[in-house]
Amino acid sequence: MPRKYFRKYLPDRDTVRSSRLAKPFGSWLHHPNLWCLNRRSVSGAVAIGLFCGLIPGPLQMLGALLLAIPLRKNIPVALIVTLYTNPLTIVPLYVIAFEYGRLLLGLDYAAAGITPFVFEWSDWPGSMRALGDWMLGLGRPLALGLVALALTLAALGYVAVELAWRAHVRAAWRARKLRCRRL
Repeated sequence: MPRKYFRKYLPDRDTVRSSRLAKPFGSWLHHPNLWCLNRRSVSGAVAIGLFCGLIPGPLQMLGALLLAIPLRKNIPVALIVTLYTNPLTIVPLYVIAFEYGRLLLGLDYAAAGITPFVFEWSDWPGSMRALGDWMLGLGRPLALGLVALALTLAALGYVAVELAWRAHVRAAWRARKLRCRRL
């Protein structure tokens, strides 16, 4: 069962509460949904993790924690799910986000004012200025695309976990029913 697997690797709630870093927030960390592995808590935590995974920089886990506590979703699951963005996946995700934003804004590359960036090794300062201009040109489509992609991934993750959880419960009930018939 997936619950047993996750319980094996996730920290115990008392261990987290007794940590010196969590002491100041002790009263906020007492709600059972923050640590329980139930359908609503886990599906919400997956959505939070997928959404916060696209936050730029090292603030992804902090964002997931700050959303999981007031929304009362599973903290460890939300934090773990943010790890889908890593040095190997961040560039493709940002390219997808840019294309998604460009599509939503209805821009083509010429209308967006984006020309392909070419690095000139003979002109370092000029190339650095051109790189800065190119990155600023990505701004609007990338910003909109990141928010839209984060919302899309969060919704898809929530629905996928809900459906997978229900399918698992149905399969367990069927297996139990078959065992009872055999006896």
